[in-house]
Amino acid sequence: MEQWEYRTVKYKIGGFLGGKLDPGEFEAMLNEYGIEGWELVSCFDTSKYQGESKEVISIFKRRR
Repeated sequence: MEQWEYRTVKYKIGGFLGGKLDPGEFEAMLNEYGIEGWELVSCFDTSKYQGESKEVISIFKRRR
């Protein structure tokens, strides 16, 4: 039977009120996890303050 392991990663977003994601830095982080065998399953922001996001949460999986 196939077994999976999961990882949840919180990526802090910059800017005074948040909401400013550095696409290059975020892509580099995703690529690092990809090299380690992790596959991105889901990604969403937390939208904590008037629609401004403070972090992006990414969920990864890989075979054990």
